[in-house]
Amino acid sequence: MSGFVDAVAPYLEFSRIGFVNILAFRLRYFTGIITYTLNVTIYYFIWSAVYHPGQSIAGYSLPQMITYISVGWIIRSFYINTIDQEMAYEVIEGKIAMDLIKPVSVPWMWISRAIGESAFRLGLLTLPTAIIVSFVFHLQAPASGADLLLFLLGVLGSFFLMSAINFMIGTCAIPLKSILALIRAKFWLIELLSGLLIPMSYFPEKARAVLAWLPFQHIAYTPLQIYLGKLDRPQALQALATQWVWVVVLLTLANLWWSRASRRITIQGG
Repeated sequence: MSGFVDAVAPYLEFSRIGFVNILAFRLRYFTGIITYTLNVTIYYFIWSAVYHPGQSIAGYSLPQMITYISVGWIIRSFYINTIDQEMAYEVIEGKIAMDLIKPVSVPWMWISRAIGESAFRLGLLTLPTAIIVSFVFHLQAPASGADLLLFLLGVLGSFFLMSAINFMIGTCAIPLKSILALIRAKFWLIELLSGLLIPMSYFPEKARAVLAWLPFQHIAYTPLQIYLGKLDRPQALQALATQWVWVVVLLTLANLWWSRASRRITIQGG
């Protein structure tokens, strides 16, 4: 037991550092509450214009669609992180060399820092945004208590999926040096294919069949489907199982990609 505690202790410290470091940017999270609320408001008016009274599109009524979009942006404020951007800066400045000499897993070091930052955002951004948006737009509650628990497990999986993807993108800074264009492409790709902007149900059937083989829809679409009760219990458990399989696969690939890329690292600056 003591060996496990000793092994985990450094990563808990990295999480604490991530939590403390983000204190310097508190004002950004107060403005973030306004930004996320404005995003939800914009989509509220867009979907209100699309729907006719009593209309259902792709299985979603207007109240369900407003809830889908609102909860989607709320959980995004938790699972999003900037591992890729921070790694890119460290490569450019030569600070990535310090990561190489630390006796820890570099992927888990970065993910642990992101955990600390997300814990901070949970209290200062996600929960305040949830309270304001729920009050303004009268969102639907989760389909059931069990669905709420499965939804929260799905949101946790969303965090690890985003962290693994961002770490792999950040690692690309080692061979490419500049990954600004790659980060932007990843951002818009995930915004669309995760189901955050529109549910995957709106995509053509052939596109859905292809996208079902990719991990992106498990970032937003899967948790939101569970929240709304669109999946029965076996379907929800299967979707979560698939999501967490992708978590394991992507974390494994992230570690392998780092191991390969770090052998050819060239330090600039610093």
